[in-house]
Amino acid sequence: MEPDRQAVLAFLETVHPYDTLPRDELAEVARSFRRMEFCAQALIYVHQTPLGGLYLIKQGAVEITDGNGGLVSLLGPRNSFGERGLLRDGLAATQARATAQTVCLVLPTPSFKRLIETYPAFERFFNRKRGEKVSTEIATQKVADLIARKPLACAPDTPAIAAAQQMRAAHVSSLGVVAADGTLLGIVTQRDLSNKILAEGQAPETPVAAVMTADPVSLPPTALGSDILHIMLERRIGHLPITEAGRFVGMITQTDLTRFQAVSAAVLIRDVVSAETLAEMAAVTARIPQLLVQLVGAHHAHDVVTRLITDIADAVTRRLLVMAERDLGPPPVPYLWLACGSQGRQEQTGVSDQDNCLILDDAAKPEDMEYFRALAKIVCDGLDACGYVHCPGEMMATAARWCQPLGVWRRYFHDWIDTPNPEAQMLASVMFDLRPIGGTGADLFTALQEETLRLAAQSPIFIAHMLGNALKHTPPLGLLRGFATIRSGEHRNHIDLKMNGVVPVIDLARVQALRGRLGLANTRARLKAAEEAGTIAPGEARDLIEAYDLIATTRLENQARLIRSGRAPDNFLAPSDLSDFERAHLRDAFVVVRTMQSALGHGKAVVG
Repeated sequence: MEPDRQAVLAFLETVHPYDTLPRDELAEVARSFRRMEFCAQALIYVHQTPLGGLYLIKQGAVEITDGNGGLVSLLGPRNSFGERGLLRDGLAATQARATAQTVCLVLPTPSFKRLIETYPAFERFFNRKRGEKVSTEIATQKVADLIARKPLACAPDTPAIAAAQQMRAAHVSSLGVVAADGTLLGIVTQRDLSNKILAEGQAPETPVAAVMTADPVSLPPTALGSDILHIMLERRIGHLPITEAGRFVGMITQTDLTRFQAVSAAVLIRDVVSAETLAEMAAVTARIPQLLVQLVGAHHAHDVVTRLITDIADAVTRRLLVMAERDLGPPPVPYLWLACGSQGRQEQTGVSDQDNCLILDDAAKPEDMEYFRALAKIVCDGLDACGYVHCPGEMMATAARWCQPLGVWRRYFHDWIDTPNPEAQMLASVMFDLRPIGGTGADLFTALQEETLRLAAQSPIFIAHMLGNALKHTPPLGLLRGFATIRSGEHRNHIDLKMNGVVPVIDLARVQALRGRLGLANTRARLKAAEEAGTIAPGEARDLIEAYDLIATTRLENQARLIRSGRAPDNFLAPSDLSDFERAHLRDAFVVVRTMQSALGHGKAVVG
């Protein structure tokens, strides 16, 4: 049916990303659409059938289900569907059915792909991949990513002595002077207080308005680091306030710039390796939140950020092992210290506890255990002091159960595979992510890993139980294109980007690694290897990897945002903090994960 072109054009002007197109292009696109009407309960397309184009709902409602009949979304006017299949192989990745009298506008596939290739707004909206452009230079950083702390300010009538005390307490050298509405009036520095109060013999109660620099030059958060450098050099100043619509939002100092240049994973590892005391190491790891903000601000890929942060934890662990052996003497038998959990997968973020264990040579005698108990306590307590808190579930080498000879570990894995009860599933989910970190018995793990992977892959019952365990954590999807947020408590109206975000993908990747006898621990690497090994179909693998990338990136960006606001990072995100664009794509990523869970749960052929 031919649509009313003017009506289509008027409608598209209200729909993103069509509203970003030049007027002539939008008119051309409007002429490309064809109109289709569907009665209630009519099928629009069926899973794995060829798509004729991108569907845009003009009126009515559409139910999207996966290949197993599981509900994915309920869509209304201005929602699009079908793009996943078009961007992959041209076949429908879902099934669509009208749930009411519905009118759809269909953009032919060639027109859709041309818009994707021509207009960045279209590419960003319909393609879940994030950009890979990275910058680590101060000059190209956004000012917002260089602000080291939340703004510290005082009122203009604040006594100089009170301002000095405020600076001392916060360990800063300047304050913004602001009006009651937050408007920046000036800045006051330690030098102002020294030169204009102490040196001139002024009263300590002199208001800061009398000594501040009024109407100082400032920059917006969207400016670049190069702007800061130019202003500081040209005006010979060391403090630069940041304002947004006249309101004071932060301060950049020469110290901040020096700190930015000094903070990198390599520098932190260097400082860890040279640390002689636990206090020195803790001072190094205290800089990790700033490193996370810096790496996220430079738009590094999430797996690069988490790898660099994990490298620091590995260095801390190895340094603590050296210090423990220095205190206790050489080990009585070869041993291997291994990490599991996020450190084992090289996926640590700004929020990490510790999960670790010890594998000892079978030559270990009962009297040797006292040495390794002491070594485990030194290392685990040291990690805790450095911010890697003790595991609440005691999955640590300090627990006798997780400090055992190789033969005992071999029995553990055999028992978990032979009797996959709920406890075995939980323990296997942790222990199949083991990665050697340090010690003197480098060969203790290799044969154990090969043997257990072979036994696991040969046990369909164990794989089935591990799959069932992997389906316990589900993405936070609500109906009507919303999110299922936490309903009560401290994190009400938030979603958990760990347990309901990355963990479902981590679990799916672990199952694929077990199927394919893949010795990798990292989630993204497991998915790539599973695709190459043919245990997961290429299209599904790419979709799942892209979904994981977006969820993991959103998690890191949220943590960086919390750190910049002066709060401790966590895994909880309020969807309202995201733009409509970001919410739509995050939800699309969750849909991909749930679709994969549903397919695996029904035993459908998404694996080779």
